[in-house]
Amino acid sequence: MGAWGFTTFDNDDAADWLDELSDHQSLALVRETIAAVLEVEPDEEVDAPLASAALAASELIAAAIGRPSGAARKQEELMIWISKMRPSPDAALIADALSAIDRILGPHSELRALWEESDDYAAWTDDVTQLRARLAF
Repeated sequence: MGAWGFTTFDNDDAADWLDELSDHQSLALVRETIAAVLEVEPDEEVDAPLASAALAASELIAAAIGRPSGAARKQEELMIWISKMRPSPDAALIADALSAIDRILGPHSELRALWEESDDYAAWTDDVTQLRARLAF
């Protein structure tokens, strides 16, 4: 899985997504990443790399609306990008992020299945659930 911790940014896929974000001047990558999760058929599995990227995108949204996690605040490149671009996620993007998180926490999620096999499953689930709560309004 390439993870060194249970929070959203503690894995290679989220780090790669953050690197890609620096090449973008808008929320386009965020929208594309979230949409890619929602495009997976309901009975098909959302793969772990996509799920990790979508959680990172959702953390960006939460930070952009003034509800960053401690883990997001520690991501210097993320916080610089937000302060520089001043993104303004709309209600539809936030709703899509919530739906994507629900898919990632659901039964057809490779990432959830991988975490279920670890000792940190409860901590990971709690972290993702807190992200969802920060996005819900």
